[in-house]
Amino acid sequence: MSHNKSVMIVAGEASGDIYGAHLVMAMRELDPCIEFFGLGGPEMERAGVRIMHQLSAMAVVGMTEIIPKSRYIFRVSRELKQSLQLTPPDLLVLIDYPGFNLNLAKKAHSLGIPILYYIPPQVWAWRKGRVKKIAKRVDRMAVILPFEKEFYQKHGLKAEYVGHPLLDISLPERDKEEIKKNLDINNDKIPILGILPGSRDKEIENLLPAMIGAAEILSHDYPHLYCILPLASTVKEDIVAPYIRNAKIDITIERLDAKEILKIVDLAFIASGTATLEAAIMETPMVIAYKVSFLSYMFGRFLIKVSHIGLVNLVAGKAIVPELIQGKATALRLAEEASDILKNESLKKDMKEGLKLVHEQLGQGGAAKKAAHIAGEMMGL
Repeated sequence: MSHNKSVMIVAGEASGDIYGAHLVMAMRELDPCIEFFGLGGPEMERAGVRIMHQLSAMAVVGMTEIIPKSRYIFRVSRELKQSLQLTPPDLLVLIDYPGFNLNLAKKAHSLGIPILYYIPPQVWAWRKGRVKKIAKRVDRMAVILPFEKEFYQKHGLKAEYVGHPLLDISLPERDKEEIKKNLDINNDKIPILGILPGSRDKEIENLLPAMIGAAEILSHDYPHLYCILPLASTVKEDIVAPYIRNAKIDITIERLDAKEILKIVDLAFIASGTATLEAAIMETPMVIAYKVSFLSYMFGRFLIKVSHIGLVNLVAGKAIVPELIQGKATALRLAEEASDILKNESLKKDMKEGLKLVHEQLGQGGAAKKAAHIAGEMMGL
């Protein structure tokens, strides 16, 4: 009698949780009886994954920020490894989260469990030394950015380009007017500013004060500026509340899908990360901000090998939107960049054209289905 196939799936942050859920649903189409368990969040849980640990307790940004959570992260890692040993799954699926996942991959590899890395770490950008580790421990890669396939293949890995999973996450069906009406925004003349300080507590702490400060500066030129902050599903409202309370302007917090917000805003301040690609898909002008602790930044500077930090600019191969890194991510600089974009129609138009090209470069959709087929092959489905 054949047993049901089982898969351990591990995602470490909000975007990975969404992509993991889509992959699980696509794999269930190949075999509805697969049992899934692992590390994830509310989306993966809804898709039927037995969640051993919630990812909201795990998310960190930068290297030195790991230290306070290291004991908990170590415990989760140990439990997942024990689980691999006691009830070996037919496949281990890793989603991003490199430090944690490569450690887990080492254990799985030693036990002979096949490993698929979906959305692999951006080692082409930094820590290229990790490629050797990946090549030793991972069987196959499903990559999501066009230039990653060649990079990984050159290092001897079996990599397939599946396109970016963001393209499959449904775009808002409601039109601009409907979303605005729902939010009680009924003046077409006022600019709408989106504030997206990231999905991790530390990121919010690092970026939100500067983003709010920039909005306050902009409000001198635009007295009726409407500011809106969409909260990621993994973020508790009390993390942002004190900043909002102390702001000198009104900021609306919404649990709406970030893409709905990005559809209606004239401009967004966005933490470097996946949200910048969501904005590109919505062709929303933006200013990217990135800030970690000084130590993390110094580590990173030695390790980072790319000319841009924002994914939008990386995919484009050039700077199409401004990015303010570390000491430059100040309220004043954010406000200056935003003001240039809001006041200059031709600059805005060029930016939108550039974003449209990035959108086209992200593939044709169907990433989860393609990755599910690779997983299916690996499990002999």
